[in-house]
Amino acid sequence: MALIKDGAFVDDPWVAVGDDPDLPAGAPVVVGLDRWQRDRDSLLGRNGPLGIRLRSDQSPATVAADLGRFALVALEFPKFTDGRAYSYARLLRERYGFKGEVRAVGNVLRDQISFMRRCGFDAFEVPERAREAGWLRNLAGLSVVYQRAADGRRPASVLRRTEDAAAEGVPTQPPGAGRHRASSTKSCLAAGPGLGA
Repeated sequence: MALIKDGAFVDDPWVAVGDDPDLPAGAPVVVGLDRWQRDRDSLLGRNGPLGIRLRSDQSPATVAADLGRFALVALEFPKFTDGRAYSYARLLRERYGFKGEVRAVGNVLRDQISFMRRCGFDAFEVPERAREAGWLRNLAGLSVVYQRAADGRRPASVLRRTEDAAAEGVPTQPPGAGRHRASSTKSCLAAGPGLGA
């Protein structure tokens, strides 16, 4: 498998280990949730970075209290129709404030990489053939987005308000400012009966 991170193909320093007891000394290792739950104390005692791989039926909520101990969380896409990892990546970034690497593994598809980035993924384990297939072009994604996401990009509505205000010389307000103004009862009453309602 190849690894895309920071917009380029990179060597993967992480070693995925199964349930066997032997771990490479000092090397960064990725363990599954079952092994983490079984060998938590011994894993914490090793000298080397630790990552965890979660299947699509394993929510990050199960390790939320331990997220500060992991440098990497790998979220699995078992098949095209299972998108739970999108939600999990967003939860990791927004609810749990996870700052480490969030890696997409499994059935990672080229046309979904830009959407994965929007949800909080910053590394992608892809087929080796991806090096020649132009996968890096898909990282740029869409030039304009329509909703907020974990990537922090400003949506079109905010950009439009900012551009319109700048064109008119009006100072811009932060997003959401002034949106919930109460309507004035006086102006409705001054319009007369049946008007202004």
